[in-house]
Amino acid sequence: MELKIKKIPPEEAEVLEIRCHKLTDDVAEIISFVKSRQGQLSTECDGRRMEIPIVDVFYAESVDNRLFIYTAKESYEVRLRLYELEEMLKGRTFLRVQKGVLLNLMKIRSIRPALGGRYTALLKNEEEVVISRKYVADLKNALKGGES
Repeated sequence: MELKIKKIPPEEAEVLEIRCHKLTDDVAEIISFVKSRQGQLSTECDGRRMEIPIVDVFYAESVDNRLFIYTAKESYEVRLRLYELEEMLKGRTFLRVQKGVLLNLMKIRSIRPALGGRYTALLKNEEEVVISRKYVADLKNALKGGES
């Protein structure tokens, strides 16, 4: 695959064009990455492509080398790795709260202490997410207005 980059004057609209013989997994991953930078994540559901706005994502979870994002009522598989999604969401309201979980801090209704130094976050959709003790300090810092 050849990559070409052409600088344009500031008054011209930026366009990203992908030319391919067919939509492979690699091309789909590139498209997903670009769209996520624009505020959406691409996924497939029942054989059709869907765009999920990042603001609708409650949390993301890595299970058996597959990444799932969870909205208020649905879950979707995304063709990314958790660390890739975490990098894309850097500077947004997402924080790693377990080895395999990113949580949208804007979707938390309340937080309460749990056993063993862990915490439990009750989300606005009534789901609960456990915050590992390793990440509790990061959560407290983020909630106090520090970097998430």
